[in-house]
Amino acid sequence: MLNSQVLVLNRLWQAVNICSARRAFALVYAGHAQIVSSDEPNNFLTHDFESWRDLSANAPDHEVVTTISFKIRVPRVIVLLVFDRLPKKDVKFTRHNVFERDKNTCQYCGEVFDRSELNLDHVVPRDRGGTTTWENV
Repeated sequence: MLNSQVLVLNRLWQAVNICSARRAFALVYAGHAQIVSSDEPNNFLTHDFESWRDLSANAPDHEVVTTISFKIRVPRVIVLLVFDRLPKKDVKFTRHNVFERDKNTCQYCGEVFDRSELNLDHVVPRDRGGTTTWENV
């Protein structure tokens, strides 16, 4: 259960990551995050560690982690209390991603081809100082 996946939201309630339940418990216990629950559709509540522990008393056994002194339900979603940015995700430069960006469309004639029929051409050729970057391919 401690390896279960938990959705992590920033303080603006935007999804930023997925972490293990073990990490989620650590963040909540340290006061860096709160657990999100829903008592009815479109009504969300947040809980600190103590209130979540109290709420977990009646949870089914397959959803809880048992400690020496109490049972606590594994959260599905946590919200961070301070972090408000989105993580920067750089898209890796690969043939597949270039073809995905261009929707398998030839940049010369505008026709759509199978990926096996496409190749990469540099706007400024490499032998003339062109680099292999998103802007030059």
